[in-house]
Amino acid sequence: MTALVLADFDDIHWDGGRGKADLLISCGDVDDNLIAEVSEAYKCQTVIAVRGNHDHSAHFAQSIIDLHLNKVEIKGVSFGGFQGSWKYKPRGNYLYEQDEVEEALKDFPRVDVFVAHNSPRRLHDKEDGTHYGFEAFNTYIKLRRPKIFIHGHQHIRRQTKVEETVVIGAYGVQVMQLL
Repeated sequence: MTALVLADFDDIHWDGGRGKADLLISCGDVDDNLIAEVSEAYKCQTVIAVRGNHDHSAHFAQSIIDLHLNKVEIKGVSFGGFQGSWKYKPRGNYLYEQDEVEEALKDFPRVDVFVAHNSPRRLHDKEDGTHYGFEAFNTYIKLRRPKIFIHGHQHIRRQTKVEETVVIGAYGVQVMQLL
């Protein structure tokens, strides 16, 4: 399955060409109109997404499947996700304390691919007060062992293996083969 991954993409209109992908995955901080334009340009049959800390609070358009604390199966591959980032300021959309994420994920089932805006703690994150990862993601990886964990937020393109899980830091636009 070919996936086109968007993360932390500042443009509001797509001028990046055309292609073919089975699935579009948005890791947050991407405008909904841009998601729709990219999906059309790449003829994506399915669009899944989580919100980022810079996204507005409105629901996704009907054509976008919201993965936040939701498990879906696409072509035999299960996906789930979590929106937002560490609560680095007093107000804003999709900001969470560490214990809130731990509580939210404690019973979340195993998925093949976990999509998040934020990274696991001490894995692709930064010690800058804003880009801390979530400890709960480390726990989820250890206990549930997803095959792939894709995140945005850190503005990096990096891949790290944690036991059986490949953790992918996405930024901008990336095409990748999933399972």
